[in-house]
Amino acid sequence: MVVGGRPGIRYGARTVSKHSPIITTPAEDLGAVTAALPGGGESRHGQVRMAEAVEDAFADKTHLIVQAGTGTGKSLAYLVPAIRAGQRVVIATATKALQEQLAKRDAPLVAAELGGASVAVLKGRQNYACRQRVVELGLRGFQSSLEDQEEQVAESERLVPQVKRLMTWEGTTVSGDRADLAEPVSDKAWSMVSVGPRECPGVFTCPSGSRCFAERARAEASEADIVITNLHLLGADLASAGSVLPEHHLIVIDEAHELEGVMTQCLGIELPPNRLRTVAVSARPLLKADPTVITEVIAASDDLADALLAHPDAAPVELSRDVALASVLQRCDQSLRKLLSSLRNVDPGTNTEAPRTISMATALIEEIGRITAQRPGEVCWVQGFRSQRHLVLSPIEVGPLLHEQLFAESTVILTSATIPPRFAERLRLADGEYRHLDAGSPFDFATQGLLYVPEGLGDRKAGDAEEKMASEIIELVNAAGGRTLALFTSYRALDIVSSIVEKAVEHPILVQRDASSAPQLIEQFREHEDACLFATMGMWQGLDVPGRSLSLVIIDRLPFGRPDDPLLQARRSAVGDNRAFSIIDLPRAATLLAQGAGRLIRSILDEGVVAILDDRLATAGYRKVLLEALPPFKRTRDRDEVLAFLHRIAKA
Repeated sequence: MVVGGRPGIRYGARTVSKHSPIITTPAEDLGAVTAALPGGGESRHGQVRMAEAVEDAFADKTHLIVQAGTGTGKSLAYLVPAIRAGQRVVIATATKALQEQLAKRDAPLVAAELGGASVAVLKGRQNYACRQRVVELGLRGFQSSLEDQEEQVAESERLVPQVKRLMTWEGTTVSGDRADLAEPVSDKAWSMVSVGPRECPGVFTCPSGSRCFAERARAEASEADIVITNLHLLGADLASAGSVLPEHHLIVIDEAHELEGVMTQCLGIELPPNRLRTVAVSARPLLKADPTVITEVIAASDDLADALLAHPDAAPVELSRDVALASVLQRCDQSLRKLLSSLRNVDPGTNTEAPRTISMATALIEEIGRITAQRPGEVCWVQGFRSQRHLVLSPIEVGPLLHEQLFAESTVILTSATIPPRFAERLRLADGEYRHLDAGSPFDFATQGLLYVPEGLGDRKAGDAEEKMASEIIELVNAAGGRTLALFTSYRALDIVSSIVEKAVEHPILVQRDASSAPQLIEQFREHEDACLFATMGMWQGLDVPGRSLSLVIIDRLPFGRPDDPLLQARRSAVGDNRAFSIIDLPRAATLLAQGAGRLIRSILDEGVVAILDDRLATAGYRKVLLEALPPFKRTRDRDEVLAFLHRIAKA
């Protein structure tokens, strides 16, 4: 999808392009853009400083790290110099929400005002409808697909109308992008008309390759001046030596605090046993004459599930010592190779699903090989619960690879409302390779908010810890008139505290039970001014609820990582016991804490309290690092002062 015009079209009052000299400054262009905002507006001091710094970094080919607090307007501050750059700029975000904001609002606004730029959006393949899958569903009926996937009758009845609607939509949509659906559909329904990168056999092998939505998006991106994508696709580009994104040498990474985590995920492997079953189900109609190979793959899938279930959660895996698990993986590999051999005898002309199934099986064999040939600098472990358990392989450090494949090849702007402590060090950026800018925030945090650390909660490991916490929260919630976001570091604390609080207050208590419930709960929270939302770490960032619906953010404890987390353990060992806390654990906790506290003040009119129910923030020797990461709220341990502040806000 190209936004704001087609490649080659120039529009807007000024001519600012790679073919024309730039006769305006970044500040002047930024002023023109902000004046064009709905209702009018004006650029802010920090926003102007950031725009000028980004333009200088592009010109000097020097990396730039920018901390731009909430309300700075950082997207416009990097879009203006990006369009002025005269060459392709890739902008990568961590969340779909920001990607959609850039694509549908910010980038078109800047492009229309400044002219001389085309903007394309590029997402992962699974975000686009697969025209070949729709063809196949039409030929053999999607009812049979539901049966192949062993769907229950009730589930089938729910999916049928959604899949019918998607098949009709596929024939009329221009983009094929799931985000352009008029009505949302379930993930299961969407999975029936889409494919992931492991399933796609490639544009030249697929019968519908010439009409592919994903390939069309890639073609548009290859002609665009600004390419808006996400960190996962950037990671896939790095992992594939540059085969995913169009050629580029300028990159902006927004929500940069997520970079290390996303790259760790992208450059690693997750192997759930049901991936083998999925391949077998896909191959079943193609190999009706030879069902034994299907049975073997399904049996191997079950064996792997049993082996992972027997393995301790979060314990590192060493296949050289774990003979049983290594043997199961070998059986998985052997059964998949037999399946692949049978699939290659299928005529793709009469069985159009064969290339996709071959692609799935091939990718799975390669990933099992990666796991069994674990290299130095990688860690492997079992993760998840019950039927959701899967094997994970991750690089211990991504900094060296990022330095070699990202920073050595492109000029990179890294920006976020929260830049983690020692961020450049973790990314292996040396002094002289980058500049740093703190653009500040337009908010008056010292007046708009209080940071409260209560006294008397005692040892969090004590038997009555949750009851004491709930008692504190009840007083705060009542003073705030509801309007509370309570964030918990564990489901156990969430469940115990929420059950006590909801019996003691009159305000609605919305409780997150799993990740799928989050979007609906957030909408309910926004709509009901006195509601309270109790959630886990999945909502610590990205939640944006400005105004009176949110006056109180509660964080149950400092978000330090689990001592037995295999990846963190490996990273601690890599830097040494003496430095592990300051380099690994403390920066991570500071970033998460700042992201959670950042949910409170989202506009110049917002007021409220951030209550962190962990005495260590007031007493521990390392508290300075954590406090410096937080907005500069006025600090207090006086409950009466906090209650009075909340009462005043509630009555305003």
